[in-house]
Parts: sequence; C-alpha cells; structure tokens
Amino acid sequence: MKTKRKSANTAETRRLMSLGRAVIRTETDAVRQLVNRIDHNFIAACQLLLACAGRIVVIGMGKSGHIGGKIAATLASTGSPAFFVHPAEASHGDLGMITREDVVIALSNSGESDEITLLLPAIKRLGAPLITLTGNPRSTLARSATIHIDVSVAKEACPLGLAPTSSTTATLVMGDALAIALLEARGFGPEDFARSHPGGVLGRRLLLRVNDIMHTGKSTPKVREDTPLRDALLEMTRKGLGSTAVVDKRNRIIGIYTDGDLRRSLDAGVDVHRVLVGEVMTRNCKTIGPDNLASEALGMMETCKINALPVADGNGVLLGMLNMHDLLRARVV
Repeated sequence: MKTKRKSANTAETRRLMSLGRAVIRTETDAVRQLVNRIDHNFIAACQLLLACAGRIVVIGMGKSGHIGGKIAATLASTGSPAFFVHPAEASHGDLGMITREDVVIALSNSGESDEITLLLPAIKRLGAPLITLTGNPRSTLARSATIHIDVSVAKEACPLGLAPTSSTTATLVMGDALAIALLEARGFGPEDFARSHPGGVLGRRLLLRVNDIMHTGKSTPKVREDTPLRDALLEMTRKGLGSTAVVDKRNRIIGIYTDGDLRRSLDAGVDVHRVLVGEVMTRNCKTIGPDNLASEALGMMETCKINALPVADGNGVLLGMLNMHDLLRARVV
C-alpha cells in the first residue's frame, strides 16, 4: 500500500514539475518573439512619449488592467510621469483626468475590449495621441491607434488556451522595454531614481547624508588629550556611543578612543586611573564630512573595520560623531 502511494506521489510530483516547466518554456518563447517587434513602431512610440508635454495615461481591462497598473508605475518611477485609469471608471467621469497634452497607452490582447473601444471617440476628440499594445493588428484598437505595437503570442501557457498568461507576460515585457528605453533617452540616473524612491534602500543610500543622522552638540562624546583615561571612559559611558573623540583646545580632532582601544589597553596592563587618554588613543583617526553620503561612511567603516567615525569640517574641527548603530537605525546597512 505504501509503495503504491509513494509511486503515486512521485508521479504527481513529476507531472507538476512538467507542467510548471512547460508554462515557463511557453512564456519564454512568447517573450523571445518580441525582440523582432522592436521596430519602427516601437521607435515612434518612444519618440511620442518623450515629446509628451503632459502625462502618460495607461488603460486596460481585466488582467490587462493589472498589467497596465504595473507599467504605469514603472514609467512613473523611471522618469516618465504616468498613471493608470480604469476604462470603466473613465466612461463614468474619470475621462476628465485625460488632457490633450497627455499620451494614452491602451492594452488589450483582443484589441476589442468594449470598455476601451467605447472611449475611442472621446480620446479622439481630446486630440490625445493613442498608443495601443494588442495581440491583433487588425483589431479596432490597432486600427484606431496613432501607433500600434504588436504583442501577439503563438499560444497562451494555459492548457485551455483561455487564461491570459503568455499574452499578459508579453505585454508587461513590452511595457518594460518602453520604460527602460525612455529612462535611457532621458538620462535618468541613480540619483533621479533615488529621489522617486526615498523610502527604499537605494533612496537611503543615495540621499541620506552624514549630517542627517550624526550625533551633535552635547550628545557628542569628546575629551581633551590630557584627560585621565578613567574620565574618558565615563564620557564614553554617558554618551553611549562606544567611543570618544579626542580634541585640542580649538576643538580640532587629534584622535579617538574606542571600546577596542580599551580592550587593547587592558591587555597591555594599562592603569586606567593613572594614564591620560592622549597616551593610549588612536592618533590620525579616520574622519568624515557632514555632507558625505551615509553610504560612504558605511563603506569607510567596513573597509577600515571600525565602528565609529568623528565628523569634521574642512579644518578638522569636530562637528559630531557617527557609529554603526546609527547606520543600522537609518537602514543604510
């Protein structure tokens, strides 16, 4: 009995794996066919979108609508202002969101979606150019378009040939091709991307600066080099940063004393009650400027294997202190 059940499970496992692989192969083939569709129509669509004085409005019904939402989001996040409008809502008032300065991108595998074809006269009256992505170059949408891009597929990955699978994948990929082509043409760079993604990791790495997260004023641990080591340790404890900057009478940084230095001092048998911090501090320590990126501070800490950095101005005057925990809290790491 157990042997039969095990054999049945093995057969089911193989069947599921075979089905999954077949879907991926079918959709891969569909995407591969798109390479030949990067033609004069694709170029014309890119030029039209680059010249758009308004916004790019993406519309689509059903699964195409979900794909349209993603395409609009990708365009918007890569330097081409765009938004998605549901065609059914557009016919009940949201059409007012579209102006003659905009460019409309309509998605429909059949090219005959009633909710979209119903909008064609209104879009024409507005004078907004229409780019369509369909699987039927002879469809109503294709023939009504200013520019039509063919995203037809040989077959859907669904074995019934009914569920939109290969067709939606092809449309999504073509939308990505448009977005990235526009990104490159606009010279949209990492800092531009970060400004539209301030909450993401890249945004934090490219926008967050040392002066945004460093400790300043009374929260900055600092002592003079003639301070007894025991008092320097008390300063480190009070400020809770695991280190203290050592400065001269003009507040210029001459060194740093850290938890690591303390361990080395104890290993060497140093009497913390007798020695001065200037005798055991690390001289010529690494520093960073307040306008440097927080990611640069992280890189310096990782390269030098240190956990704290004094922040200094161009003359070496202490402005604050930064440690690894600050970078962790800011999610730069």
